[in-house]
Parts: sequence; structure tokens; C-alpha cells
Amino acid sequence: MNILITILIVLGSLIALLLIIALLTKKEFSLEKQVVINKSKQEVFNYLKLIRNQEHYSVWVMKDPHIKIIYTGTDGTVGFTSSWESNDKNVGIGEQEIKKITEGESMEVVIRFKKPFEATNYALTTVSAAGNDQTKVTNLFYGKSKFPMNIMNLVMDKVVGKDMQQNLVNMKYNLEK
Repeated sequence: MNILITILIVLGSLIALLLIIALLTKKEFSLEKQVVINKSKQEVFNYLKLIRNQEHYSVWVMKDPHIKIIYTGTDGTVGFTSSWESNDKNVGIGEQEIKKITEGESMEVVIRFKKPFEATNYALTTVSAAGNDQTKVTNLFYGKSKFPMNIMNLVMDKVVGKDMQQNLVNMKYNLEK
């Protein structure tokens, strides 16, 4: 009986500690990753503004060969939507929609996750000249996490940031080959 009480006290203390940490953790998060691609700025922008191209560089899309994707609208234009459904818990169910395009400069999308958790986040991708036929691509992922899930913001870079960087590396490879 004493062991059971000790286990319950330890478990309760851990949960309380996590909740206290979550109370002290910011709800807003932002991650930024960059890569330089050896192609012209316009060529890079023309590639990245097409959401369908993510099938060839997004690690999340490529994780599940059985992913179901439905595209709605005209790709590369405001309002275009990509909805996905996957049984892979790392991919889940959700959709992204192009919210704003500044031609040749940037694209902003809203990402609505439905499973394995509900969240609405944003991604802003910008391109800038980095030299002769070189383009710097910057991807900013940002949003707000509800309490107590905001505790995940402490490890967001390790969990999401490495995949963001790999997406950029994959994009670079595709454009430079």
C-alpha cells in the first residue's frame, strides 16, 4: 500500500511540475530555417509557390506513401487548398491554404491541423537574392499553443525544426539537380 501511495505522489508531483512549467512557458512560438539554392530567385519562387511540389520535398508528405491529398483551386494562387489524411500519427489530418502571395518575394499559408491534435499555425516562405543565380529561402513557422500543450514549445525546434530544415534541403536538391 505504501508503494502505491508513493507512486501516486510521484506521479502527481510530476504532473504538477509539468503544469507549472507550462504556466511559465510562452504560448507563442516561431521557428526560422534557411537554405541557399543555386538557382535564380524567380525560378525558386515559381517552384515553392506550387503546393503540389511539396509531394517532392516535404518530409511530412513523403512519410506516408498512402497519404490521401485533395487539392482545391488553382495552385500557386491565393485560396488554393491542400487537404491531407494519413493514418501515420506523424502526418495526421489537416489542410493548408495559401493566404497571401507577394509575387517573386513571399508566400504565406495557414495550416489547420485536425489530428493528432487541433491547431492553427502559419508558415511564411520568402526568397531573396544571395548572389549570382543564388537565392536564399527563409521559412518561418509560427503560431500559438494552448495551455498546457504550450509546454511543447520548449522542444518545438527539435521536433519540427529539423524537418523544416530537411524540407529546404530537399527543395534545394530538387531545384539544383
